[in-house]
Amino acid sequence: MSTPLRPFLPAAAACALLLAPATGMGDSAWAPRGNASAALDFRIVIPPVMRVLENSHPRQLDASASGEASAQQRLVVLSNLKHGFCVSLRRAAPQLGTWELQADPHSGVQLSPTADGYRLCGTRPGQYTVLLQHRFGTRDSQASALHWPVQTDISAI
Repeated sequence: MSTPLRPFLPAAAACALLLAPATGMGDSAWAPRGNASAALDFRIVIPPVMRVLENSHPRQLDASASGEASAQQRLVVLSNLKHGFCVSLRRAAPQLGTWELQADPHSGVQLSPTADGYRLCGTRPGQYTVLLQHRFGTRDSQASALHWPVQTDISAI
């Protein structure tokens, strides 16, 4: 003998679930027009970035018979640091005598001599493209080719 209510049990269970209060209903409410308010506080944090995009220079310098050599270095730095960055350029070859360095005055950087080389600083965020003209004088008249004699280090201000 079958019970006549058995086919209606799934439908009754579904209706009971629909009538049960939802857990999220307590957090929401209907507000009449003009009476709703909310406060949002967004904070976007941009991490500091300092990246050398390019540091190109010749691998070797060819010294002339007079003991002089020159080369161009291209330095491209991208920075979002508020106070900028500095690049230290130091002599890495002991056989070099004199060293003169010039930067394009329109590049937006400051170039100053230091005890062991030069310091190049950018004082604001942005992308810097700097062409550096190096002139070297060698002490060794026998040196016909020198490996790149400048060490480049970058730091945040």
